[in-house]
Amino acid sequence: MRSRDAASREARALDLRGERVDYTLVRRRGRRGVGLKVDAEGLTVSAPLSIPVHRVEHLVRESESWVLKKMAIWRERQVPEASWAEGALVPWLGAELTLRLMPGRRVAVAQEGDTLVVIAPSLEASAVAKAVVAWYKRMALPHLAHRAFVFSRIAGLAPPRVMLSSAGSRWGSCNSRREVRLAWRLMKARPELIDYVVCHELAHLRHMNHSRDFWAEVERLCPDYRRLRDELEAKDHFYRSF
Repeated sequence: MRSRDAASREARALDLRGERVDYTLVRRRGRRGVGLKVDAEGLTVSAPLSIPVHRVEHLVRESESWVLKKMAIWRERQVPEASWAEGALVPWLGAELTLRLMPGRRVAVAQEGDTLVVIAPSLEASAVAKAVVAWYKRMALPHLAHRAFVFSRIAGLAPPRVMLSSAGSRWGSCNSRREVRLAWRLMKARPELIDYVVCHELAHLRHMNHSRDFWAEVERLCPDYRRLRDELEAKDHFYRSF
């Protein structure tokens, strides 16, 4: 039996400033007002059953500047699927390494200048990706632990225990046990961005919040943190691409 508040979904399109915009119209009994959402799936318009389509689209056009701006932002965030073929580029510390694939009996990955050599029994994309991610993690822990040690000395703190994180929504975390977790994907970013994240988490060892005192501590350790934070946020989707 269908519930009274079950939603219906309909694919539609309308013209905004000469641009065709596809959207999903979601109708729900009992809803009040029209709501707009733009995300990775595009534009979703939620509306009550009682409002006719022409009225719904009139309200969307009243917000066309917001809609088009949000959709442009999401288009910029779309990152092509990573390529694991010979000659593909892999982000590394703010630069790029060129993949070189070689067949071999055992898996081995090593950086040679601006080349990342992958030796493996299978050179299919999934196998190469698995090998490269394992290399990232192997290289990440000593690098991140060293940066945490350096900035701990500057901060006058005992170095925390550093662990790797595969979290998809945050670059780092810190707890009361003095454990700092840092995302291995940070190794795609340039060193200054990595240092900002390290300083951010070390500041939590003194202030387990995001208070004014916390940000003052971040600034003491990383004076240019505002610009670096903005840069990291702008490239967030790229660094999380795999």
